[in-house]
Amino acid sequence: MFNRIHHIAIICSDYTKSKDFYVKQLGFAILGEVYREERKSYKLDLAINGVYQIELFSFENPPARPSRPEAQGLRHLAFEVDNIEVEIARLSAHGIVTEPIRIDEFTEKRFTFFADPDGLPLELYEK
Repeated sequence: MFNRIHHIAIICSDYTKSKDFYVKQLGFAILGEVYREERKSYKLDLAINGVYQIELFSFENPPARPSRPEAQGLRHLAFEVDNIEVEIARLSAHGIVTEPIRIDEFTEKRFTFFADPDGLPLELYEK
């Protein structure tokens, strides 16, 4: 039986830019950071609200992955928030552009999308 999602792994094209985005702009806490010389790769472990973990990786010359429109594979990563307007304002203060707020036709919850430095679609989903 599965207990929960343990972590989400993201390979970025520019480690410094992505680290700044996830830590300074989105506010995730650093749990650990290592550089693996043999792979010429960083691994950054990030906590979200002390519960979930994102592993941010860097590799030399990673191939680009299409993400829009509706490419096969992982569609997006969604973050639950208490107040979508507050979070949009926080993102906007960091220069992060979000799409207009939409309403989920099945749950009637509000949501919006924005992108990380590599164009990975990220979602805010109001609780």
